[in-house]
Amino acid sequence: MNRTPFFLSVAIIQLLLLCISTTVQAQSDYPDLDGMWSDPPLTIADSQCSLFCTDVSLSYLDELLDDPANDDRPLAELQRAAGRYQREQYFHPRLTAAALENYPRDPADDPGFLRCEPWGFAKEIFSPHQLELHHYDDRVEMRYGEWEARRTVYLDGRAAPDDYLPSLLGWSIGHYEGDTLVIETSSVRGNLTFWGAEHSDQLTAVERYTRSDDGERLFLSVTLEDPWSLKQPVMLKKIWGWAPDQEISAYEDCKPPTEFSRREDRP
Repeated sequence: MNRTPFFLSVAIIQLLLLCISTTVQAQSDYPDLDGMWSDPPLTIADSQCSLFCTDVSLSYLDELLDDPANDDRPLAELQRAAGRYQREQYFHPRLTAAALENYPRDPADDPGFLRCEPWGFAKEIFSPHQLELHHYDDRVEMRYGEWEARRTVYLDGRAAPDDYLPSLLGWSIGHYEGDTLVIETSSVRGNLTFWGAEHSDQLTAVERYTRSDDGERLFLSVTLEDPWSLKQPVMLKKIWGWAPDQEISAYEDCKPPTEFSRREDRP
């Protein structure tokens, strides 16, 4: 009896099992960040970081909450006070003289408000509401609810083409460090930040995305540098909540305002 076909079949099966095991192992090397994320749970820290926050604002908010003199003040009022403190004590000292000339920018001057122009990178990554993530072998696709903006993060380290010009959301490459997705972004067109300052096309960012142990939150910590607008790096945080039932709708209804007031015109 010729036993060669039998042993060959066993070898093939073992090889297939090894390939499947290797594939499963490779997939498990990536943290599961895929799916839809949106506004975080309504805890104090989560709501403070629903757009962005810093360790400075969180520490100051804790001080306000621990002070018995503030027991009768609404939480929203304390959070606004922490936001002002953050602007004065964290952002202002880090801005260059060039950036301070127009800081803080009047929200009424935002092209997104005036002309329905989509936000640039330094606002979009902190935008409220939905963020959808999908991991593929060579890239991560990111889709935002605000402006329905889309980003591609390349995982194979490819460089931007030689003729690539600075764009709204820039050029992003990424890799995984344990349970964290790390994204490096450059070639961002000069635009506005979410904290009311301008930035140049020299802006670079390192984003770090991590899922909470219970799977219910997505944490972002990001370091931004720009020699034109920043004397030292800015480090910000943001939180989303797991929102598998939400969907991103087409962004079709933006209409430029016909009447509005500027900051200097308001009481």
